[in-house]
Amino acid sequence: MTDIYESVRRLFVPIRPEGYPFIAIAVAIAVGLSFVWTPLFWAFVVVALWVCYFFRDPARTTPVRDGLVVSPADGRVSLITVVTPPPETGLSPEPRLRVSVFMNVFDCHVNRSPVAGRLARIVYTPGLFLNAELDKASEDNERNALVIESGGHQIGVVQIAGLVARRIVGWVAAGDTLATGQRFGLIRFGSRVDVYLPTSAQVLVGVGQKAIAGETVLADLEPSGAPRQFVTG
Repeated sequence: MTDIYESVRRLFVPIRPEGYPFIAIAVAIAVGLSFVWTPLFWAFVVVALWVCYFFRDPARTTPVRDGLVVSPADGRVSLITVVTPPPETGLSPEPRLRVSVFMNVFDCHVNRSPVAGRLARIVYTPGLFLNAELDKASEDNERNALVIESGGHQIGVVQIAGLVARRIVGWVAAGDTLATGQRFGLIRFGSRVDVYLPTSAQVLVGVGQKAIAGETVLADLEPSGAPRQFVTG
């Protein structure tokens, strides 16, 4: 019985309310096209199903231990480098590790906090809509920067709109206390999230690796070998 319940739960994943208008538009177009040409109707039925899939918001089981940094996004680890953080983060100018996770249009776009802590800063910057895989997208594209104070560290998280994305949606405000894996926003239709870490952090992923928001451990700020615990949400 438990296995059946889990299978049904995975099949019917909740959809974010932000997706309802887009789903309604796709359905309305499909209905209208049904009076014009049947193949177009079925094409937009597929589009409507894809929009539902895009705005899915599955539960995740998050590893919890002091120092762990989990992925804020579903997608592919596209870059691991050492750079100066963007000025809007307010972080000190010394170089930091940056782990970038690129989300294509088939990835879940709900973003989750990589660490637990106080949200000290959040700054939205308007910009272009270049391909989010390009390195210069960190400086030129529309983006939303967050700084989380966690265990004596300041962790930067930057949501970057991509070539198709046209809106970054946030659900938190400066001063909020975030749990590891807590949902804090989404980016519509293809994008990237950068995480800025101290250079002393131990990176635990490689370029090209698939990352799952709230589950995949990107790095360890305090390598200790201590066991991980897990929470689901």
